[in-house]
Amino acid sequence: MVAQNRKARHDYTILETLECGIALVGSEVKSMRSGQVSLNEAYGRVREGEVWLLGCDIPEYTEANRFNHNPRRPRKLLLHRREIRRFAARAMEQGLTLVPLKVYFKGGKAKVLIGIGRGRQKHDKREELKRTQARREIRQQLERRR
Repeated sequence: MVAQNRKARHDYTILETLECGIALVGSEVKSMRSGQVSLNEAYGRVREGEVWLLGCDIPEYTEANRFNHNPRRPRKLLLHRREIRRFAARAMEQGLTLVPLKVYFKGGKAKVLIGIGRGRQKHDKREELKRTQARREIRQQLERRR
């Protein structure tokens, strides 16, 4: 795994996930392999029947000199038409967003795990935090008794 968006699961309730490819140039792949990717402000958009990853920051590769890329350029996500139609229909619903969760290499190809998320409000985040802490305490108590 190259990068993970840790805040995404805190800020959004992820309803569904989908693995998709990403169209990159050579210097972006080199930079990704060195682990320099930021998904903190990234999100997905459907434009003209295609899904785009916006706000993802892949810094310039220092060795690429004049063949370097724009670090925050929009990147096309590679999906089948039926997946785009299904995902786009869900993403157009009110309050739903396409959120990139992870970027990783699989079989030598760069992949993005993208999810459909509904934004959480502050009280929802607090409730989730309480649930996870309660589960952790129960698990710790059970381990102590063994």
